[in-house]
Amino acid sequence: MARSCRASMAGWLALTIVIATIVSAGGGVLLAVSGTPAFAQERPRTLFELLFRRDEPLFRRGERRREAAPQGTQPRNVKRVPRTDRATVPAPSAVVSADKQEDARVLLVVGDFLAGGLAEGLVAVYAEDPTVRVVDRSNGSSGFVRDDHYDWPGRIGSVIEEEKPAVVVVMLGSNDRQAMRVDGVSQEVRSEKWEAEYLARASRFIGEITGRKVPVVWVGLPSFRFPKMSSDMIAFNDIQRGVTEAAGGVFVDVWDGFIDENGAFVTNGPDINGQPVRLRAGDGINFTEAGKRKLAFYAEKPLARILQTGPAALAPDAGIGEMFGPPIPGEAPVIQQTPPVSLLDPVLDGGEELLGRVVEPRTRTARTAAQKLVIEGLAPDPRPGRVDDFGAGELPLAAAVPPGTASSDVRTVTGAVAE
Repeated sequence: MARSCRASMAGWLALTIVIATIVSAGGGVLLAVSGTPAFAQERPRTLFELLFRRDEPLFRRGERRREAAPQGTQPRNVKRVPRTDRATVPAPSAVVSADKQEDARVLLVVGDFLAGGLAEGLVAVYAEDPTVRVVDRSNGSSGFVRDDHYDWPGRIGSVIEEEKPAVVVVMLGSNDRQAMRVDGVSQEVRSEKWEAEYLARASRFIGEITGRKVPVVWVGLPSFRFPKMSSDMIAFNDIQRGVTEAAGGVFVDVWDGFIDENGAFVTNGPDINGQPVRLRAGDGINFTEAGKRKLAFYAEKPLARILQTGPAALAPDAGIGEMFGPPIPGEAPVIQQTPPVSLLDPVLDGGEELLGRVVEPRTRTARTAAQKLVIEGLAPDPRPGRVDDFGAGELPLAAAVPPGTASSDVRTVTGAVAE
């Protein structure tokens, strides 16, 4: 029995060797005759692959089918373009409407990522004004601290020379909550040397603008969801306000527009029409479309004064005075005042009496009830229901019945019953 089993195993082994020899020889012949690719020379790694191997592996056949596909067939996997870092690419100019005039005045917006949102809101403000074109030259990750990334005081001059704006709108500082190198030494945020250097850089920045005779509207920083961040924004606003007003610019404070009655940060609030909307994004930092429009609303009025657009330009004698910020450098302030209107002179003709008033001369001096009681001894007339009212409502019989009236008529008049 054992001998027969060994014979069977030997037979199977011999058959296997013969088949392998034939396959190998056939593969070599095919390789020599047809010149198949190099993958035909790969040796089988398992007995199953040796016995049932085809001309090509399955994965190779799939590749050959894809290679033989028509050129018009679109591949499934589309290579995605790598995302570009916004911080290293200068912000493009805002989209200009086709109906803008060629000589439209340029409203240049500079600053960080918040300035980019402000520019979007200003585009909506001047969308229907062909005389004003909004240009967004903000840089999302910029600030005054990291001048190695983007040096605003050093670059703002070239930006102005390139765009030739009629007014510059600034919103900058939300990225400045970090240490600053001063004379090669790192200084902590809001330390004494840090604030001195920050003030110097902001002053040099705005000096580059006003030195070119361009008006400046600096929009302040808003509150944020994080209390420590909001505290730093308040300090930055104080520095920016002082620098702007010292240079003759206009500082626009937007802080109250994005907090509640208790001074806390709010995500939802009233829009420019007073309707409750969502103003801030979920991160507590960025703005929604309604929030960007509200930012632009705060800057709209001082910009209208500088650009001389809107009601002030259409009706210069309408009594609209200077209400926002100091006057433009080099121009005398024009303050129009309206005199107060007297209630006795509604027609402004200098009269002292209202029309239709009739003045009656007094015949005697009127006295109060107390004066009558003390001076003349006359008590006030009794009132019905009061304790000193002794039946004044009932008429005496002598006064109620005229003389010569019959007794039957008396009963009818007085309602008395005759005895």
